[in-house]
Amino acid sequence: MNIHIINGPNLNLLGKREVDIYGNESFDTYFVKLQQLFPQVNLTYYQSNVEGELINEIQRVGFTVDGIVLNPAGYSHTSVAIGDAVAAIKAPLVEVHISNIYAREEFRKHSFVSSKALGVITGLGLDGYRLAIEWLKK
Repeated sequence: MNIHIINGPNLNLLGKREVDIYGNESFDTYFVKLQQLFPQVNLTYYQSNVEGELINEIQRVGFTVDGIVLNPAGYSHTSVAIGDAVAAIKAPLVEVHISNIYAREEFRKHSFVSSKALGVITGLGLDGYRLAIEWLKK
């Protein structure tokens, strides 16, 4: 089974930025833990701060992998194009947010991706990625 994780802007700074919201662990460190938790799954990971690169990556893997875990980060609230890319692919996709977007600023309460995703996990910290992988494995 192949599951691809795609992270959007500023998630390369996990562990360094706003630790009160996002925690103090880097995603690279957490990714190693995910690989150890799911040795039977081929997990791959991609991160970009650039909207078009995220769209290219969704399209690149969206017809070949068994599932995608996507955290579009700030682009959730602004990118119709990322939502359209998610709608265009065949792979099942779970949208993940580390923080509870519904408990934050008003503009964060809308995602252009959520209605295209099979499910959304929000507000459970990095553990949302693990939960998404477990669901995709079923």
